[in-house]
Amino acid sequence: AVTCAINVTRAVSLNLINGYPGQFSLGHAGFMGVGAYAAAVVTTSAGSALLVMFGGQEWLLFAVALLAGGVAAALAGLVVGVPSLRLRGDYLAIMTLGFGEIIRVVLQNIDAVGGARGLAGIPGYTSLAWSLGIAAITIYAIWAMVHSSWGRGFIAVADDEIAAEAMGINTVRYKIIAFLVGAFFAGVAGGLYAHFRHYIAPQGFGFDRSIEIVVMVILGGMGNTLGVIAAAILLTLASETLRQFGDLRMIIYSVLIVVLMITRPQGLFRWGPRAGRARA
Repeated sequence: AVTCAINVTRAVSLNLINGYPGQFSLGHAGFMGVGAYAAAVVTTSAGSALLVMFGGQEWLLFAVALLAGGVAAALAGLVVGVPSLRLRGDYLAIMTLGFGEIIRVVLQNIDAVGGARGLAGIPGYTSLAWSLGIAAITIYAIWAMVHSSWGRGFIAVADDEIAAEAMGINTVRYKIIAFLVGAFFAGVAGGLYAHFRHYIAPQGFGFDRSIEIVVMVILGGMGNTLGVIAAAILLTLASETLRQFGDLRMIIYSVLIVVLMITRPQGLFRWGPRAGRARA
């Protein structure tokens, strides 16, 4: 259940980038990694001093760590967002893919956070209540943003970026805002993940992890928050259930994904007159 909630948080955060303004990011795991390491450093390296400052309140320490992870990921999103979000389509996807790999390699070469060995000894602060609470906050925050004037701007950018610019909409601004908010919640999800697993390593935030999140968004229906939530839960349960098949697990899982993409290319949970239209 905790894993499902964490996956919902990271999938919904990516849906804000890929589903609404119509971008295509392949480096979301990089933001998750930045958040995981930032939050873990707060609770391991500065945890004792902060606990004294907070009067021994571990929940407050954990909240600060998650916030630090989200802010660090958002700053990383700003670094990549400003130069890259002037790109479109395949060029943007390649740029974000490269950025995600850069983050992984940098983390792998920083001895202060364990380098290639990874970072161990992370306290297990993540609980079901924390993971569900963060997932609920993420869903509400993105729902509120999408149903505001910002959301109208996102959809305008997705429908026709050139026409949106002709109408005076600053498309780069809207894309950067979506990128920052999505990266922030990905960083928070990374902090939850780190304090649930007690150990993190750079290879856990590579290209495969990014693709895993993208699959959840696509199968749920890009731009469909409820569908993405359901797909994240379904794919998490499927992955865990298939562990009993050992080495065949990934083969069966991959075949399942291929079948679902062939039978429901518009997303598992998208119906109605707009069902056949991808918002990308």
